[in-house]
Amino acid sequence: MPRRARSYVAGLSYHFVQRGNNREASFYGVDGCRYYLELLSLALRRYRVARHAYVLMTNHVHFLMTSANNTGISKGMKVVGSRYAQHMNRTYRRSGTLWEGRHKSSAVESATYLLTCYRCIELNPVTAHMVGRPEEYRWSRYRANAWGDCVDCLTPHPEYLALAADVETQCCRYHELFATHLSDDDLHSIRKSAHYCQPLGSDRFRLQIE
Repeated sequence: MPRRARSYVAGLSYHFVQRGNNREASFYGVDGCRYYLELLSLALRRYRVARHAYVLMTNHVHFLMTSANNTGISKGMKVVGSRYAQHMNRTYRRSGTLWEGRHKSSAVESATYLLTCYRCIELNPVTAHMVGRPEEYRWSRYRANAWGDCVDCLTPHPEYLALAADVETQCCRYHELFATHLSDDDLHSIRKSAHYCQPLGSDRFRLQIE
């Protein structure tokens, strides 16, 4: 019996996480990352999903996304994951699953955690001690959000746009958010919510989702 698709609510933002099987590498160099991002851009346009932030790590991915419908994220990411796995198996003559079971995701309350989730995602390479500063990591969209670099298929979230009235000031204020570290409580809440696929936000928000 096929498994039911993940349940999503149109208009809500979600923190999406997918890990490599047994935490093994999912990306082997520049070509793999580029191909994954090409698949992602095509799928998000097709299924009407807005991507606000992301990072490709060696053995997992993080995204912050909002779908215009209840099925866009689930369908779009299923297509990306499947086609990318096929590409990896053909290219490297491997077999078996690439990803660790089903993806994880948590609805994010915009008013309380949206920008914190942006920061958590784009600070991943720094937290993992891969780079010293987020702008040094190639496979995230920190430079687009903090410096205004043009990126295909990246949509600023309304909470990001509310930082300022113009793009230059938005970038400056977003960059300033990274001057302080995320608190341990915020990190724990974001990771726990994603791992257990629970809403991330206030008690009232969680009750509304349930």
